[in-house]
Amino acid sequence: MTHKKNFALIGAAGYIAPRHLKAIKDTGNVLLAALDKNDSVGIMDSYFPEASFFVEFERFDRHVEKLKREKGIKLDYVSICTPNYLHDAHIRMALRSGANAICEKPLVLNPWNIDALEAIEEETGNKIYTILQLRHHQAILDLKKKVAEASKDKVFEVDLTYLTSRGKWYYASWKGDVAKSGGIASNIGVHFFDMLSWVFGELKENLVFEHSHDRASGYFVFEKARVKWFLSINYDLIPEEIKEKGQRTYRSITVDGDEVEFSGGFTELHTESYKEILKGGGFGLKDARNSINIVHEIRNKEFVEPKEEEVHPLFYSEKEKHPFM
Repeated sequence: MTHKKNFALIGAAGYIAPRHLKAIKDTGNVLLAALDKNDSVGIMDSYFPEASFFVEFERFDRHVEKLKREKGIKLDYVSICTPNYLHDAHIRMALRSGANAICEKPLVLNPWNIDALEAIEEETGNKIYTILQLRHHQAILDLKKKVAEASKDKVFEVDLTYLTSRGKWYYASWKGDVAKSGGIASNIGVHFFDMLSWVFGELKENLVFEHSHDRASGYFVFEKARVKWFLSINYDLIPEEIKEKGQRTYRSITVDGDEVEFSGGFTELHTESYKEILKGGGFGLKDARNSINIVHEIRNKEFVEPKEEEVHPLFYSEKEKHPFM
């Protein structure tokens, strides 16, 4: 019988926490403790009603320490679902408590944070993993195979559109604060940018046309692709046929004009990520570095005026509707 691993979870009241709770349960492991400053965590009853819960970090930290010293119960993993700017600190806490860390994307906000975490991995002997779930999606695996098998000089033409509308609450939350979230590109784009660099190779050029409170757009040149991309959380940009279905999210990736169908199959990808980590695989600091570099550049680059062949169709269509933008 496989030995159950002991987990703790930081950020239990967040949007993404249920996927981690499900992944811990589905892989046959146990949640010992959870932390969140908000106490709206009834979702835990569906997975781990016996887990200890804390709203103060200090008490959570003390509990973890007491489990180890007084009961000989050691954490194997700490899952981190907290706001982006806190990931770094919570990863450090996990490793120093003797556990490995499984952290939501973006792993950190700045490339130099990865350098520091590499040193802590070395010091503690524990590992840091990140969730890059698109690398487990079958449609993306098929695309990677297609690119690998293409002729050496083939460069693909790619359009990436991701519209995932958010209500007014977004701007009152940490997500609306660029210093805490990293902005739109970090918040909703980082896993797509990771996927693009994983599939199409080294990034050679990164042009940014806009990066505002509710949208971002630009142009990548990878070793094997030229990519026009557009991201937004503005509901008005959702295509009418999607709105008519009552949906608030639209994802599209076209490669040489052909749609890559990857709208389904998302719900189990966190569980798949956990399975890989638990059997000795998973994605670590080196895997995360490319996408962290990309979003850090996007956040700090000066905007440029796009050439016609570089610009995503939504960029100019929205400018025409809203010339004051």
